[in-house]
Amino acid sequence: MRRLGRLVVAGGLALAISLVALMTSPASAGGRVFVGVGVGFPFWGFPYPYAYPFPYPYPAYPAFAPPVAVQSQPTTFVQQESPSYWYYCQASQAYYPYVSECPGGWLQVAPQPPPPGTAPPR
Repeated sequence: MRRLGRLVVAGGLALAISLVALMTSPASAGGRVFVGVGVGFPFWGFPYPYAYPFPYPYPAYPAFAPPVAVQSQPTTFVQQESPSYWYYCQASQAYYPYVSECPGGWLQVAPQPPPPGTAPPR
């Protein structure tokens, strides 16, 4: 029994000295120290497929229906001929807008193309 007690004391003293020695020198040198007690086989984590957690699933996006394209018939416009008139002033013998005022009143005249060879007034 005395021998077992001496062995325990010697082991504890050796452990304490090694811990003090390990804490002072590598820590000041910037190294890492691991002291542990292992029972059975060493454990370094899970094997590769389970080493990392599963990634988050992609968010589900709602399925949108494609836009409905309705082809319609092209719209046809029919321009109705509106009666257009020229306004003639008999007092000044000229047409509107060349004369802005007519003292005797304006005369409504159907438009006529100019005679060939004449240039439009400027």
